[in-house]
Amino acid sequence: EVQLVESGGGLVQAGGSLRLSCAASGFPFDDYAIGWFRQAPGKEREGVSCLSATDSTYYADSAKGRFTESRDNAKNTAYLQMNNLKPEDTAVYYCALSRTRFCYAMVPYEYEYWAQGTQVTVSS
Repeated sequence: EVQLVESGGGLVQAGGSLRLSCAASGFPFDDYAIGWFRQAPGKEREGVSCLSATDSTYYADSAKGRFTESRDNAKNTAYLQMNNLKPEDTAVYYCALSRTRFCYAMVPYEYEYWAQGTQVTVSS
């Protein structure tokens, strides 16, 4: 069974950092792109980043220069390093497995499997 389990969320002050982890099992982790999404109350789920199976990275404009996605294939784990956090980054964050090897679009319908989500709250 495919499983994605997240950890690393929490409460931080503006300007602080968090590192989210996404541990995967039950699928060939290194064959597919991994995306990160977030959803704030009352808003639609939006793409944050994507890391392809060929190690190309893509970021939403709001994340460029502050967030970095990576993966450790030996550990079947993906990461989202978030630096210089802002209050507008507050949301539930989700990692997801793409339907393909590549990052064609950071939209939810391109992703097949989803983790449970982890809350990130940034105070001012």
